[in-house]
Amino acid sequence: MRVVIAEDLALLRDGLTRILDAYGFKVVEAVADGPSVLPALTRHRPDVAVLDVRLPPTFTDEGLQAALAARAQIPGLPILVLSQHVEQLYARELLADKAGGVGYLLKDRVSNVAQFIDAVQRVAGGGMVMDPEVVSQLLARNSGAERLLDLTAREREVLGLMAEGRSNAAIAGRLFVTEKAVSKHINNIFSKLGMPPSEDDNRRVLAVLAYLNG
Repeated sequence: MRVVIAEDLALLRDGLTRILDAYGFKVVEAVADGPSVLPALTRHRPDVAVLDVRLPPTFTDEGLQAALAARAQIPGLPILVLSQHVEQLYARELLADKAGGVGYLLKDRVSNVAQFIDAVQRVAGGGMVMDPEVVSQLLARNSGAERLLDLTAREREVLGLMAEGRSNAAIAGRLFVTEKAVSKHINNIFSKLGMPPSEDDNRRVLAVLAYLNG
């Protein structure tokens, strides 16, 4: 699996490269600044891009803007963002085209290598991985939160786990309930949010997060 990395901190960039190499990925290029991201992505057309949002020269949104530009040229390009902060606008832009795998992880909350590798694999496979803190802030900041008030505490919990990209079985295991109970909660969530239920795991996550993000 071919990977392009965009990270300005040399130690972290080298560490990510070594970790991915050790787990069988091939890092075809690792860049350190915003202007280098788009050429690297279009040149290599990787299976997944792992990038920081804030890169030189301005440390604003160079990484994400380059990734989105590359996605316009390579539809569905899987993108996994590693950031120090929850950037609601960036999450909204990532979700906007509803195509290809996407992920948003906070650097200081990636607790182990296995978690990171699992996230890279899931995004490369077309799935979604969202840090629970990102999900929490999207829920809290959503301008259309009125409908969320109709959800029970358990339904909000299920919704958060759905937004992390978890399957019904994984949600059931986390909450110590049956899959049938999870399915019932999900149907209730979609009904209360005015959305048709769907058995497509990735599509339902995109729909929920798109709604939560306004």
